[in-house]
Amino acid sequence: SDLAQITMSAFLAGMALGQLVFGPLSDRIGRRIPLIAGALIYTFASLALALAPSIEMLAVGRFVQALGACAGVVIARAVVRDKFDTTESARLFSLMFLVLSVAPMLAPSLGALLLEISGWQSIFLVLSAFGLISAAAIWFGLPESRSVETALHAASESPLQSYRAALQNRRVLGTVLAGALNGAALFTYIGTSPALFMEYFGQNPHAFGWIFAVNAGGLVIASQINRYLLLRYTPARIAHFAVLAATFFAAVLLLLSILGLATMPVTIALLFLGLGSFGFVGGNTSALALGAMPIRAGAISALIGAASFAVGAVASAITAPFASNGPTAMAAGILAGFAGSAYSLIRIAGIHKWTS
Repeated sequence: SDLAQITMSAFLAGMALGQLVFGPLSDRIGRRIPLIAGALIYTFASLALALAPSIEMLAVGRFVQALGACAGVVIARAVVRDKFDTTESARLFSLMFLVLSVAPMLAPSLGALLLEISGWQSIFLVLSAFGLISAAAIWFGLPESRSVETALHAASESPLQSYRAALQNRRVLGTVLAGALNGAALFTYIGTSPALFMEYFGQNPHAFGWIFAVNAGGLVIASQINRYLLLRYTPARIAHFAVLAATFFAAVLLLLSILGLATMPVTIALLFLGLGSFGFVGGNTSALALGAMPIRAGAISALIGAASFAVGAVASAITAPFASNGPTAMAAGILAGFAGSAYSLIRIAGIHKWTS
């Protein structure tokens, strides 16, 4: 378990750090080349992982694999912003969130199946093939989307200057933080739910799988409802309502937990309602942050990604050790994330329900 944790930490570190490199790079040299480079790094790292002789090499391989993987995550957001306005970007991000939320839910089942059929190495061979297919798809199917204006602007400032300018903009800072802290609540749930449901509530792994699937389903449904709401309301209004609703559900869960009234059905229901907010907040805050400074889309996309991974990893690490004692730690961690998200959106970014 400790060894698995090391490789997971290496992957998350690679995802966070790599985005900070690939984001500004895509503003500077274009979207296509870094995307193809990322897919090829991912392909060769996955191949090396299949042949890794030791856990140390596995950890190094996972770090390099993440460096390649993060190019797709960070540059995809910038490509969307290159082509679409804020509201359309938010609608497309909802579709992307659908993929990004479904993938981790399906991955354990598919991984277990491959493990059973042909050993752990086969998992990395499949990932390697996936990386190669992605590189080919980008090469043949994705035209360059970065504007001349963005290129000229990126050439005039260093990545650090680009980050500083973005973070000095309250709309960018507030929306990036709001998205990251809302995501931190989700990471807290992912990190604490196995111990809570299997050790505290005494569910077997199969039952826990169903509980996890129900909440994953809530996220997917919310992100798709968001696409339809965006035909009528602005991303700012939807995000504002969602962060306040999520904070309310998390506060109710914490209160009931402290009073000893958080039974398993109550806990699942309130988690379903609260965590669903990620489907309304994630894509909309990303679109708002990118819309505040489209000329720095790559750098801002990097900030969105790095902040999400960094804040999420910290939140999960803090709450996970207390999860088997009942829902209180999880509820407190989730409430802290949602309340922080609401504060960032409303007070720092200055987004209220009447904001356009």
